[in-house]
Amino acid sequence: MILIVDDNQSNLYSLKKLLESKNFQVDTASSGEEALGKTIKNNYALIILDVQMPGMDGFEVAETLADYSKTKEVPIIFLSAVNTEKKFITRGYASGGKDYVTKPVDPEILLLKVKTFYNLQEQNMAMRKTQQSLELEVKGRRESQVTMKSQIDHFQLMLESLPQIAFTLNEDGNIEFVNCKWHQYSDTDVDFPEVHPDDLNIREEFNRCHKKSQALELEARIKKVDSGEYRYHLLRITPVKEGNVIKKWVGTFTDIDDQKKVEKEKDEFLSIASHELKTPLTSIKAYVQLLDRKLKLDKQSAEAGFMSKAQDQIEKLNNLITDLLDVSKIENGKLKINKKPTSLEKIISNAVETIIQTHDENKVNIKWHGINPDILIPLDEVRIEQVLINFLTNAIKYSPQNNQIIVTTFVDEEKQEVKVSVTDFGIGIPDFKQHAVFHKFYRVEESSLQFQGMGIGLFICSEIIKQHHGTIGVSSKVEEGSTFYFTLPLN
Repeated sequence: MILIVDDNQSNLYSLKKLLESKNFQVDTASSGEEALGKTIKNNYALIILDVQMPGMDGFEVAETLADYSKTKEVPIIFLSAVNTEKKFITRGYASGGKDYVTKPVDPEILLLKVKTFYNLQEQNMAMRKTQQSLELEVKGRRESQVTMKSQIDHFQLMLESLPQIAFTLNEDGNIEFVNCKWHQYSDTDVDFPEVHPDDLNIREEFNRCHKKSQALELEARIKKVDSGEYRYHLLRITPVKEGNVIKKWVGTFTDIDDQKKVEKEKDEFLSIASHELKTPLTSIKAYVQLLDRKLKLDKQSAEAGFMSKAQDQIEKLNNLITDLLDVSKIENGKLKINKKPTSLEKIISNAVETIIQTHDENKVNIKWHGINPDILIPLDEVRIEQVLINFLTNAIKYSPQNNQIIVTTFVDEEKQEVKVSVTDFGIGIPDFKQHAVFHKFYRVEESSLQFQGMGIGLFICSEIIKQHHGTIGVSSKVEEGSTFYFTLPLN
């Protein structure tokens, strides 16, 4: 807005109309005192100020405006009919004026000057606003940096106080902070501790999870710097996100060596017991089969029914011992995975057919949804079929009131993996217990009394999938059913 100050009303009117014709917003004042009052209340981009006015003349008004922080930068154009001598023009500039125009006013010259000073003032105001915004932004960033540094210092202090080895990695996966306990197992701050030759490489496993933006959980033996002793540690590396963007990773090594020793003793007992049980059980199974053939019992007779039930129980015991042996192999790192390019479609078909043949057709209704993955994937055919049969058997076992089961397959080209899921409509699993169903010997309390089992089948399945570098999981709702799934990398 432009302010015109003149005690002559005809001059005010004519100048106002001239400027408004060029789309300028115009305000007027008929005295110096009125002009000062308006400049305090309003913001002006330019002031056109008459020199000769009763009361305060133009020079006094300009000098007063120059003393106000709000108005000292506003450009002033003086108008004068008589004071055209050099000393008056000099005083006009000295009092804060930017230009001097004599009356009678040449409209074209005045408009040219007005446009020039108006545009300059608008640009100056825009620059000042930008500068203020930048200053506020810089101030905000400095405050944020101070706050962030305080939070980082507090976070690192917390990591230093942990009994575990603790560290952080940046978004690219490079180590940026380690606590003091780290140096018990590593000579450098940039590389992970040395791992036992028989265990998985930490950097390779982390890089695989880094590409998928997934957390890593891994048991590994790491070497102590001073003694050279390898001790079992549980490694967890979790991403820290802002929205969907990973900003850093936080990791810990928790010493579980003593726990592993106790587990090893227990596993050795299970292994010995299983092997010792396997031999007489095999003999019992053979003798019962020979007895069945020798007696040639009528299939409708009660004796034949007893014989069939005896064979079923022997088979259950045999499967249980086989599972215990698998657990022992897993714990000793001897569970062999023989990968070769295999058709997953064939494996799924074989597993479904096996379930149908070993169960009453009236109690099993298996449907296959999704694209048949008729592609060759590097995997262990026997072990993956074992996982599928376990999923399908559990689906039947824990759905006594509903015989419908859905097998779904999906190929994710972006992630380069195939997902297989088995859905039932049975008793379901509570939310807070779903994370533990793949733990060794874990059984959901609600079903442990109603359904038999030792809680090792899903543990074996999870280890098989892990050794295929896949993922395994479950989603479930109580009284609505469960979906168990696993993924396998295509390459």
